[in-house]
This record gives sequence, C-alpha cells and structure tokens, in this order.
Amino acid sequence: MLIATNEAGRVVKRPSKPVIGTMLANLHRGNAHLVLERLDEEADGSWYAQVLLRDDNTYQLEYRDGVAAEHYQTRTVSQEKVLAAMLGWAAGRRDWRDALMWNNIGLQFETGAAPPLG
Repeated sequence: MLIATNEAGRVVKRPSKPVIGTMLANLHRGNAHLVLERLDEEADGSWYAQVLLRDDNTYQLEYRDGVAAEHYQTRTVSQEKVLAAMLGWAAGRRDWRDALMWNNIGLQFETGAAPPLG
C-alpha cells in the first residue's frame, strides 16, 4: 500500500495522482516535506520517495530502495521534474529516475560507517 504524508501531518492512504500533485504544490515553510512510502508486509526494509522544499526554493528529492546502501538524492529547481519522479515512483515505472542526476548517499545511513574523508 502507498501512503503519502506531509510535514503538516496530513496522511493519505493510496493517494491518487491529483492528491500527490496537490500535496507537492502546497509545500512551503512549515509544511516543507512530502513522503511517499510503500508498505509491503512481504518485503523487508524501507521503500520510499521523499521531497523537501529547501529555503533556497530548490527541491531535494530522495528515494530508498529497501536498505541504507540504496539511498539516493538529487536537487532540482523544477517542481515538474519532482512531480514526474514522484508519480513515476508511486506507479512503479522503470524510467522514473531518468530525468535527474542521482547521488548514492547510503553511506550516511549505515551504522558504523567511517566519516567521509576530507
């Protein structure tokens, strides 16, 4: 099951495309993040896509594919690209990541990981 949650505390089970679009469009200071989480009792780990509207009006988009090592991040100024990515992720499309450049940030979430060099 897919669940959408925002910083203001709104929780929507099985959100539609228009609901996801509205929740994204309504991000602002005080309600700056949106999380789409896929809950599956059969699958271990955490599966989610999330977006944060930063103070500089850029979007920080992240997703996690089950385990900490598969946690990725990107930034963009384009709300349209964020919406396309979020909707593609929610629909399970294979190409939803293609329009953005992603960085693996999984090491930041692994316990006992060495601090970054430099």
